[in-house]
Amino acid sequence: MSAVIPALSDFVDLQHVTSEQFWGLLRLARELKEERNRLGQNAPILAGKSLALLFQKPSLRTRVSFEMGMVQLGGYAFYLSPQEVGLGQRESIADVARVLSGYCDGIMARVFDHNHIVQLAQWATVPVINGLSDFSHPCQALADIFTIWERLGKLEGLTLAFVGDGSNNVAASLIMAAGKVGMNVRIISPKGYAPDPKVVAESNADVMVTEDLDGVAGVDVLYTDVWTSMGQESEREERLRVFPPYQVNRDLVARTGNNDVLVMHCLPAHRGEEITDAVADGPNSVLFPQAHNRLHAQKALLAHLLGNIPLK
Repeated sequence: MSAVIPALSDFVDLQHVTSEQFWGLLRLARELKEERNRLGQNAPILAGKSLALLFQKPSLRTRVSFEMGMVQLGGYAFYLSPQEVGLGQRESIADVARVLSGYCDGIMARVFDHNHIVQLAQWATVPVINGLSDFSHPCQALADIFTIWERLGKLEGLTLAFVGDGSNNVAASLIMAAGKVGMNVRIISPKGYAPDPKVVAESNADVMVTEDLDGVAGVDVLYTDVWTSMGQESEREERLRVFPPYQVNRDLVARTGNNDVLVMHCLPAHRGEEITDAVADGPNSVLFPQAHNRLHAQKALLAHLLGNIPLK
């Protein structure tokens, strides 16, 4: 009999998720996606359960995928805007966490300061999910790795190249996620935009950090993200000067030497900046299956954290 995988209490960042737990979430996501594709619906395992969606940043994929994930599992989600809550301003984070814990069965928060997520998890008595912070985007990484696994049939030994701002939250979470599943990572960024060395050191992945675009040679996945993230608007002019050589275009795809390389982007995309239309809409692109898998990956989180469905 296989060993029982310990349950997660929150999903704050991937540093606190074991390889076994991460694989358990991937398998549960696959099971829930297959169930819906086969039957047209999921079992209502979250009937009577509610999820608070706490937002400081705007969102399309995060809000809709969590709301629909709860609906498809029989539960209910409700949106709380920045103006309604004023997290850490109108009311302390500790108070918000304790109030919401008495009203609902889980909290998903999309914030600027990662410490706000940490504090929510510290004070809440219900599970807290990080829907994005300036430090990490673990839900995105879970969906991304699920997409790669689904498309290529394996993960161990594969190599992902992240081209662009290697210091951002998506790159950090991909580095951590890769270490859970035996993937290799190449971060290809301009000088001054490398990932935090502590993130690299904490990952079990084989991580190469370089400014050289020849680093895309032979990779299985070519990944990019916006050059200027929310909250960095004052740096936009400088970033637009520095990043253009790192655009993911047909030439860069060809430099991988892999006709079947997967091209990924967490969206929203600034088309014509970090990625061209020809690539985003081209034969190697999995941008939209990747976005759709946010739903299935997060349903696994919700089923486990709110529905007590064990990881296997």
